[in-house]
Amino acid sequence: MKNKEKSLLALACALVLALGTGGVSAQDRVRAGMSAERLERLDDHFHRYVDDGTIAGVVTWVARHGQVVHEDAYGMADIAAKRAMADDTYFYVYSMTKPVTSVALLMLYEEGKFQLTDPLARYLPEMANLKLYDGDDANGNMKVKEPARQPTIQDVFRHTAGFLYGPAGNRSIDTLYRDANMMGGTLAELTQDLGQIPLAYEPGTQWVYSVSHDVQARLVEVLSGMPFDRFVQERIFDPLDIREAVFGRPEKLRDQFATIYTVNADGGLVPNGALDGPGAASRVLGGISLSFTARDYGRFAQMLVNSGELDGVRLLSRKTVDLMDMNHLPDGVSRGAAGGGNAGGEGYGLGVRVVTDPAKAGNLTSTGTFGWSGAAGTHFFVDREEDLVAVFMIQKMGSPGGPSMTDEFETLVYQAIVD
Repeated sequence: MKNKEKSLLALACALVLALGTGGVSAQDRVRAGMSAERLERLDDHFHRYVDDGTIAGVVTWVARHGQVVHEDAYGMADIAAKRAMADDTYFYVYSMTKPVTSVALLMLYEEGKFQLTDPLARYLPEMANLKLYDGDDANGNMKVKEPARQPTIQDVFRHTAGFLYGPAGNRSIDTLYRDANMMGGTLAELTQDLGQIPLAYEPGTQWVYSVSHDVQARLVEVLSGMPFDRFVQERIFDPLDIREAVFGRPEKLRDQFATIYTVNADGGLVPNGALDGPGAASRVLGGISLSFTARDYGRFAQMLVNSGELDGVRLLSRKTVDLMDMNHLPDGVSRGAAGGGNAGGEGYGLGVRVVTDPAKAGNLTSTGTFGWSGAAGTHFFVDREEDLVAVFMIQKMGSPGGPSMTDEFETLVYQAIVD
């Protein structure tokens, strides 16, 4: 064989080998400025958590510049049933419901239905003239006084209204929250009950994670004249072609849901039955109760990274998303972590956490990145500067597997940017 023929044959073999292994160079494995090789670190890291029994399964989804650059499902959605995790597995996202609720209310804001500084009582008269909790006397009886001001709609967007999420101790106000069982009724019943309980602190003086987003959802009902779940379906999900999102866990879809796990005394994963109690799988609230697949929550988040528009459908103005993406906490008020402690380098916008200082946040991120997490380990973030969206889905209550995993997820997504 002549040298020229040998060279051509060698070139042809090299090309076949390269195509067979998925590419001819590292450059060919970069899409939308993200390295496929580096994204494999993301898979390897969370697959190890599955393999060592820390979590049952995981789904991750990443998009940049409008292109899905990564989608992975690994492990089990249901261990006992031997049902594998899939990219169309449903997750009960708990507090990742909150950004959806905030978008719904902001759509009505754009229609001129209210101003952020309006008092709640203008639209929810059951919440007029709320008193302020002033401690307990020596006999454990509640003392109250007049607050400096009444809570506003902006307060319920940013968790500064004076509300709690439930009993936090043994004070008389905690007893009132415990007896009211607000999360077990309708949104209308929730605000009626809340209107009979004093504010836990002066509005605008603290950030306290609370039922504020459920109050938002009731505002959506009052201002739109529609049930909250119907508004979300007709005004958000249908226009965005989000087909795999539901409230709660419909019985017909039960076998498509990831089981929510907790850890037993031996360190093993066991179902926690969070959605098995009476009414738990069918309740409609604004702070929790939505379920999504990773890719459909990704579509919702993609609308936000696109400044309110997706596939020719606009839900919000760019200026409204700009406002949502700003730190709305008053001077001197810092944002705590939802489970306690402080969230360094972060504030709170209109229904979302907002990064104000990446260095103080202590992670790879951008100023203005926003998003939120859910109690069973779900997480998403939107980075408009990098045109980046990422969704992380697991179903496990408690630590380990909560905030630390979401931080690791953000690190591993950002380190894959190579442009």
